[in-house]
Amino acid sequence: MGPAQRKGETLSNGDKRGPLGFRASGIGDLRHRSNSLVPFLQSPHLSFNFDRTRDSADAPGLRFGGFGGVTMPAADFQGLSAPFASTGRSFLSLRRDHAAHPMDAHHRHHIDAGEQREFDAFQRQVADLFNDLAGGGDEILSIPWIRRLLDTFLMCQEEFRVILFGHRRPPALIDRLVSDFFERAVKALDVCNAVRDGVDQVRQWRKHLEIVLVTLGPGHRELSEGQLRRAKKALGDLAILMLDEKDAGSVISHRNRSFGRNSGSSSSSSGRRSHFRSLSWSVSRSWSAARQLQAIGSNIAAPRGHEVVETAGLAVPVYTMNSLLLFVMWALVAAIPCQDRGLQIHFSVPRSYLWSGPIMSLHERIVEESKKKDRKASIGLLMEIHQIEKCVHHLTDLMDAAQFPMADDKEMEVRQGLQELAQVYEAMKEGLDPLERQVREVFLRIVRSRTEGLNCLNGAE
Repeated sequence: MGPAQRKGETLSNGDKRGPLGFRASGIGDLRHRSNSLVPFLQSPHLSFNFDRTRDSADAPGLRFGGFGGVTMPAADFQGLSAPFASTGRSFLSLRRDHAAHPMDAHHRHHIDAGEQREFDAFQRQVADLFNDLAGGGDEILSIPWIRRLLDTFLMCQEEFRVILFGHRRPPALIDRLVSDFFERAVKALDVCNAVRDGVDQVRQWRKHLEIVLVTLGPGHRELSEGQLRRAKKALGDLAILMLDEKDAGSVISHRNRSFGRNSGSSSSSSGRRSHFRSLSWSVSRSWSAARQLQAIGSNIAAPRGHEVVETAGLAVPVYTMNSLLLFVMWALVAAIPCQDRGLQIHFSVPRSYLWSGPIMSLHERIVEESKKKDRKASIGLLMEIHQIEKCVHHLTDLMDAAQFPMADDKEMEVRQGLQELAQVYEAMKEGLDPLERQVREVFLRIVRSRTEGLNCLNGAE
């Protein structure tokens, strides 16, 4: 891990890729990955309380060069996630207390036993959460299921944060473990950005679904040839966009889209390819989701006995979070359209871990889903994407075979297909925005956790 950022340090505006050209202090050496912050912090849905007066070493925060050196105080950043604000004292304060009040051997043994109980409770909690996820009523890889997966990850991460910041051991024993986890977490930021782009891409498909539903809606007593022609064109355009997403990854990586909308580009000539534009500069042209997953999962191995002893047990929860981070990012890439998707990763958890059973079961189910004949060529395993593909193909076949005037039974088939399409449309309309907010929350928590961790390790030194 590179040198940690010092408290209150302000970085120069050296990032040329981002539209705002800023970097964040306290996040450490993100190198080229600093661009991961841009699309999430540009969102009009986020309510940042920028304080132009607080700019001192006593108020560390995120500094944005694009806003003329505006600093977002750490207190404001903490307000983005309620669970963080209620955790209690920081890791740094705990270490200072430990240094100021040395414990005798009996007291230290008592604390060790308490920490071990905390570690065991964390393992049980992870197992319970993933058991619920594996046996819940939501169909795997549906939008509701993905949202539950992200909620589960956020809860596990918060519990891990409490353990990490309360672990009273010399930094030398845990620095390598913590540094390794944070490096993997930084790599996950680009995955969050790519997934965010994929969610927005799926959102763009709703425009074509709306055309079909309005054109052939229940307000029309009879379906005319002109109506079917217009609806068929919208379905054809949507099918092309979905094929383009699979076959033109290098083009999609240039989408210039942020959480806002470009109000100046609404001409009909650009509408059909609006999904290829980008304002976010999320990932580079050569970025690959498959390679990023491999980097996140590189050298993840269950700790050996001596490693557990040397780290006073902390190696176990760190390994747990490394595995959860890899699984969650892999599941997101599997479900959501991403640049250069790939599911070929090595993922294995020893059976001795309580959460091994449910998480390996979920992994196997997702792999089996990807091997199904009708899913192999899909741009994403999200259940709603599969439903869109089926509805588009079914309605297109019905319209191709339609003859006018339409027979009553044929018209009934078309209307039934429209009902199925409307259900998918409503599911996307209700679920995509909350899903995007959850992905953004994962992003922000990773950033904040790494910032806190580096500051704590520096302070402990």
